[in-house]
Amino acid sequence: MEQPIRVLLAKPTHDSHDRGVRYLARVLRDGGFEVVFMNFLLPEDVLSAATQEDVDVIGISSSAGGHMHVFIEIAQALKESGQQDVLLMGGGIISSSDVKKLRAEGVGRIFGPGSDPDEIKSYIRENARVATGTRN
Repeated sequence: MEQPIRVLLAKPTHDSHDRGVRYLARVLRDGGFEVVFMNFLLPEDVLSAATQEDVDVIGISSSAGGHMHVFIEIAQALKESGQQDVLLMGGGIISSSDVKKLRAEGVGRIFGPGSDPDEIKSYIRENARVATGTRN
């Protein structure tokens, strides 16, 4: 039996715009993914949860700004801890210029409001470490 892809969806506690990420959590669960949802104060909280839950994907939701620091710190921490095979992606209100910078830092796709849930599921299935055979 194929292992389900484990996805950690997280949003900063200062960002009260959680309708989209909660919808995505439900869509992914219904699509056969294992989903962990959390709010966080610090990027290291996300890394700790990702390590404990042995996730394949981290999705950060940001609709209230402050995302650059969060994404970059998580991407660097994943590399430093030897977990660069964990797919880091995001969603929310993020400018196209910030998306380009984040991609250069190792963040995968950024999905904005109105993104097609089937496209998100396909992207995860094609790029998660389970799909690439790198999960322990």
